[in-house]
Amino acid sequence: MRVYEDPADGLQDAMRLAEGMTYKWAAAGGSYGGGKAVLALSRELSHPERVALLMKYGRLLESMKGMFSTGPDLGTTPADMAELAKWSPHVHGVDFKTGEAEDTSPYTAAGVFHGIRAAVEHVDGSDSLVGKTVVVQGVGNVGATLARLVTNAGGNVVVQDVDEDRARALASEIDARVVHEEDVYGVECDVHAPCAIGATLNNNSIPRLRCRMVVGGANNQLAEPEDALLLQDFGIVYAPDYVVNAGGAIGLGVLEHESEEKRMAGVARIGETLREILRDASERDVTPVEAAQSLVLSRVEARRREGLIPERLVRRRK
Repeated sequence: MRVYEDPADGLQDAMRLAEGMTYKWAAAGGSYGGGKAVLALSRELSHPERVALLMKYGRLLESMKGMFSTGPDLGTTPADMAELAKWSPHVHGVDFKTGEAEDTSPYTAAGVFHGIRAAVEHVDGSDSLVGKTVVVQGVGNVGATLARLVTNAGGNVVVQDVDEDRARALASEIDARVVHEEDVYGVECDVHAPCAIGATLNNNSIPRLRCRMVVGGANNQLAEPEDALLLQDFGIVYAPDYVVNAGGAIGLGVLEHESEEKRMAGVARIGETLREILRDASERDVTPVEAAQSLVLSRVEARRREGLIPERLVRRRK
């Protein structure tokens, strides 16, 4: 849910995010197809207007009779999920026994953290974050939790957020450094972690990066597919976003009804998946994005052969 200058921009986001969700579910080992709902606003809403919009969306969701389930993402809150659950049971991240919403951000942040460790191990031979510097771009629920995890693991953290008061408060809590938006790409660091809006990695920002790896929680971090090659040209290892930010989908999707211990164990396997992808990319001299797409498409094909995904719903990117 976010404000768009043009509704067409919201549609473009929905199409990109839906494809990303298809890949995310496959990478996470789920037997789901991929879809995404985007609530494209023309302006910020008052609380009553927001509730009314969620009611309309909840009724639309229920009319699909379980073909599509929804969950929290950029611009929405656990409270929004609880509101939607009044109109449809097809909502992830809500305990329907109590009516209370669950927060996906701890799972998402944990997945990104395991992804960072996997990328660091691939590059340096050890997954230790002691002495490593991580720039967290966007310190909402996911970014802030990730920053705390990195700090607790002995890493140095630099934070940036459009809400500078929020960034300063977190920096004070974990002894991090704050940078302004215009300076975030030029920070010398080991890992750049985009954790806010998508398309921040493009032909303007990538040449300014001073990192060795990009591993973050944001969706659709690459503005264009060709930006994966540009990152590789600059010697930067890129962890495909839909692989490392799948923690929320795993914790409150694939393993929604499992214990907390099993959920976190499932999230931790994100690191192993990324290690496999990075090894394959190195061995075949392709980008990690190409290696990840090979992995997820093979999994989609396997699901199709098992009869879990109808032939008509399988779409390959040529």
